[in-house]
Amino acid sequence: MSTRSLEEVHGTIDTTGNMNWWRRFILFIGPAFLVCVGYMDPGNWATDIAGGSKYGYQLLWVLLLSNLIALLLQSLSARLGIVRGRDLAQASRETYPALINLPLYVLAEIAIAACDLAEVLGMAIGLNLLFHIPLLWGVGIAVFDTFIILYLQQKGMRYMELLVFSLVSIIGLCFLVEVFFSRPDWTDVVHGFAPSGLSEGALYIAIGIIGATVMPHNLYLHSSLVQTRRNGTDAASTKRAIKYNFWDSAIALNLAFFVNAFILIVAAAVFHTKGYHEVMDIQDAHSLLEPLMGRSLAPIIFAVALIASGQSSTITGTLAGQIVMEGYLDLRIAPWLRRLITRGIAVVPAMLVIYFMGEDKVSAMLIFSQVLLSLQLGFAVIPLIHFVSDKRTMGDFAIGTVVRVLAWLSALIIVGLNLKLILDTMKDWRESLADYPVVYYSILIPGIGLALLLLIVSTIYPLLRRKHHEQTALPHGYAHELPVMHKMEYTDIAICLDFSASDLKAIRHGLSQGGGNSKYYLIHIVESANARAVGAETRDYETLEDWKNLQEYGQKLRAQGYMVEEKLGFGRTDVAIAKIVNDLQASLLVIGSHGHAGLADIIYGETIQAVRHKVKCPVLIV
Repeated sequence: MSTRSLEEVHGTIDTTGNMNWWRRFILFIGPAFLVCVGYMDPGNWATDIAGGSKYGYQLLWVLLLSNLIALLLQSLSARLGIVRGRDLAQASRETYPALINLPLYVLAEIAIAACDLAEVLGMAIGLNLLFHIPLLWGVGIAVFDTFIILYLQQKGMRYMELLVFSLVSIIGLCFLVEVFFSRPDWTDVVHGFAPSGLSEGALYIAIGIIGATVMPHNLYLHSSLVQTRRNGTDAASTKRAIKYNFWDSAIALNLAFFVNAFILIVAAAVFHTKGYHEVMDIQDAHSLLEPLMGRSLAPIIFAVALIASGQSSTITGTLAGQIVMEGYLDLRIAPWLRRLITRGIAVVPAMLVIYFMGEDKVSAMLIFSQVLLSLQLGFAVIPLIHFVSDKRTMGDFAIGTVVRVLAWLSALIIVGLNLKLILDTMKDWRESLADYPVVYYSILIPGIGLALLLLIVSTIYPLLRRKHHEQTALPHGYAHELPVMHKMEYTDIAICLDFSASDLKAIRHGLSQGGGNSKYYLIHIVESANARAVGAETRDYETLEDWKNLQEYGQKLRAQGYMVEEKLGFGRTDVAIAKIVNDLQASLLVIGSHGHAGLADIIYGETIQAVRHKVKCPVLIV
């Protein structure tokens, strides 16, 4: 199975040719623009509008801080993909045991679904504001944009990047016009970039801004997208790729920063200065723009930007879903199915809430999606820092001490502030679930506790693993005292056969492991539908032919003086093989590796792995 991230577009853009720096820079531009749309999705709009309307320009410095943190973390994500050729999910699978990896995968999927939920709702709100389409219909329409992604991915990565760049440009231009219409006080804007103390309410919104800005799925996404560029394998080419991708990130994320700043500035200039301090909903902001600004074009531009934001963000969200599934599970399914699954997880709850609870609950769903994102963020940031700090895997491109300190400081800020956000939200949940204390104390509290435990373990495990490696594998550990060694002779040897060209090798290697008194068991598993249904009672043509072939092997070996017995199994291959081998108390199992590729490799490779863990004897894979 291929280990390449986003295999269908992996290395499709060649940057190795003989060209001037400007042309090469253009080739590298793109991945960070797909990433940056996550920093200006509808979830960000809600926090920016709330912050601007309630506190004016005071929180602009929080936006700047979150942008600097995002730039640092995204550059680390790009470095991981360029140097190791692994995305964040793949690196996690290779580092952590399954007990840690599985919950990390589940949390990553929840985060992507939460992000996609915000994007679906944002697009539905935009369609409602611009064309008066009911929110329920708008959510349904959002399903079909998955096919746009499929079409563009088949055309090539540059087409997808061009679409996203166009949508990002639309968002930026729309809010540049809105800023022009709103006529902000630029002196107050400049003062807003100076760090200042925050009241409890301002701190809560500041936490929301950081939580909505630095998104976990973008870290998975960026580490994969940089691999769409085909770079040289030498150190100079790797260094060049890191440099160009940093500038790609700097340009794209600063564009996202200005968009978020424009949203907050518009909210401060239009709402806060006119006494509207409690504008929390996107719909409310839209309805107030025209009467407060005196321009009918302002709400139209606002709605267009919202649709562009939802559409561009959903493209990257579905790509991130594919990366996470393939990276953590090493599982590849049809791209159209993966995208429909991702979109379905977001669309179904949105439709149910709108249908049963009404459209006025949409804002609550947006806030809830940001809480879920906040909960997952640490589980992506902390492993990322571990991976890019590891000199064993990153070599000379492992990050230095200064960058490492800044990265861990960023992680501490993110985890600490988001933890406070979660704890504050839990207070609201406790009040709303006052009549259902069992739900709060038996589900929510243990769930948060397990999440914190997982965060601690995922932080400590790479350190212990690295220390163990340094003690035992630098350079290769120590030689052990060896007793007098005698040849190992196996007395009961099971040999798996499938009547292919690999049978001869399996039999030959099996015979070479036995002594003069060894007994050999020739095993074949019948996998037909009848065999799975009735087991040994089946008498279909396949079973009879398999038994005939197995006996023919046995007769020929007995003629050569070997003690041989044939064993026919039925049903699922790994289970049937393990049962026969364990019942026989065989001392060795010989099984062929088949040498297949593609789908066959998945089937046979998984069979061997499953058998190896089920039998109680050594396994020789030929």
